[in-house]
Amino acid sequence: MEPRTILTVRQLTQYVRALLERDPALTNLWVRGEASNCTHHSSGHTYFTLKDARSEVRCALFREEAGRVPVLPENGMAVVCHGSVTVYEARGQYQLVVDWVESEGAGALYVAFERLKQRLEAEGLFAPERKQPLPRFPRTVAIVTSPDGAAVRDFLSIGQRRWPLATIEVVPSAVQGVAAAGQLVAAVEQCGQRRDLDVVVVARGGGSLEELWAFNEEAVVRAIVACPAPVVSAVGHETDFTL
Repeated sequence: MEPRTILTVRQLTQYVRALLERDPALTNLWVRGEASNCTHHSSGHTYFTLKDARSEVRCALFREEAGRVPVLPENGMAVVCHGSVTVYEARGQYQLVVDWVESEGAGALYVAFERLKQRLEAEGLFAPERKQPLPRFPRTVAIVTSPDGAAVRDFLSIGQRRWPLATIEVVPSAVQGVAAAGQLVAAVEQCGQRRDLDVVVVARGGGSLEELWAFNEEAVVRAIVACPAPVVSAVGHETDFTL
């Protein structure tokens, strides 16, 4: 039996990193894509994902380079990035270390979002007068969300603490992926058929434009508009925006 060479995880990761960083084709390259999951850290570093229709790569734009590039990537922005490929050893994840960013305008997903927003806005679906008053002391609240997500646990915990007299019912739905929009529509319509609900809340945690896309689907917007009960959006974090 031949002797085995056994590497630690770190040794393997360092070896792969060294291979990538020695490849001339990967140390001076330009990559085009749409920026997503952008995080502008207090340290001055910017982290984001560069993606196209089929693939994505994590990117890091460190403080020194971030201070001199003509534009910082934002969600939905189409960009061309220059940099080199390496491995982030702590996660064994390959990434593009970016040293230059050029904007090519809005990405395809962001353009689709803006077009739909403008069309629905022109129809008056977002008009303030459509908003229904919320009951001061709701008795029965339905929350449309994933029964397995963190959002529902937070909602139930805070709801019990702030207004324990209310009954909160979870109406399950996927909140991400290809099936999410259809399930959200069905859940909202189910709530709309009931007369005992004082408020319907549609909820999920934060995420990228892609992860929140189900809440930008036209069918979901129209289902909420048609719902007889007042509907509250609790989708995403403070910086997230959905239709």
